[in-house]
Amino acid sequence: MPGEAPGLGQRLIWRLEAVAFAGFVGLMRLLGTERASAFGGKLLRWLGPRTGTHRTVMRNLRIAFPEMDRAERERLAADQWEQTGRTFAETALVDRLLTEGRIEVVGAERLEAIRQAGRPVVFVSGHMANIETMAAVIVGAGVPCQVTYRAANNPHVDAQIRALRARYGITLFAPKGGEGARELLEGMSRGESVALMNDQKFNEGPEVVFFGHPVNAAPGPSRLALRFDTVLQPMSVVRRPGVRFRVTAHEPLLLDRTGDRTADIHRGIQAITSFVEDCVRAHPVDWFWVHKRWPDRVYASLPPES
Repeated sequence: MPGEAPGLGQRLIWRLEAVAFAGFVGLMRLLGTERASAFGGKLLRWLGPRTGTHRTVMRNLRIAFPEMDRAERERLAADQWEQTGRTFAETALVDRLLTEGRIEVVGAERLEAIRQAGRPVVFVSGHMANIETMAAVIVGAGVPCQVTYRAANNPHVDAQIRALRARYGITLFAPKGGEGARELLEGMSRGESVALMNDQKFNEGPEVVFFGHPVNAAPGPSRLALRFDTVLQPMSVVRRPGVRFRVTAHEPLLLDRTGDRTADIHRGIQAITSFVEDCVRAHPVDWFWVHKRWPDRVYASLPPES
């Protein structure tokens, strides 16, 4: 039943998972940045293709790059599994990525201008490379920012993840859902910016085009930008050799105000989606290919692979 207290068995499982997660974090920090990242990459490069999710990765690559031959898709799929493994291992070490000088920032002057203006913006991006570096850069630039997240099902693990993020300055959170929406509105009213990822499957919302196929995308970022008369600020991150990253603050996206709010929101959603597509095309290995981004009908329309 909703709101029912977890039973003894569930509480025990949560405690064991929390101990395991704490042990993982401790091991990664003991290994150090480069060895931890390499360990995670090798592990997922081996394990990922052996999971059922690999089929989703391969189907996504067929949709996005129909001209790519199967061998090339297999190589790209293996490389993205390695990236995913590296990112997971680096979750325990993002604070060190900052202190060790492993993050290059392009467009820092835009972040400084946002800080000085004291007015909120809507940061938008996709799940590229290590997305935690973007949040760290935004907050490190002195920009107060609400960061949305999906809380871990295990509350003890979730508390550990929050503590890890606090190491690099992320202390403002807005849970997803109705409660999170209220927190975002209240935060922006106080002058806090918001950071939203807008590249995962959304079952409702306006339909836009992504890699030549229809997708539903969340209207929230565009609605917030129009409501608070502000801009969409695209951000991207690219993984570089040697466990290094380049975070870029791109040219802001200015939304039209034609008097047709629905159309203005739709154009904003398409602009964000097109920005993410451009990022993926430029660095396909960096994207998080494991989620089902397109509607079921797009997957169903894929012809049998020869």
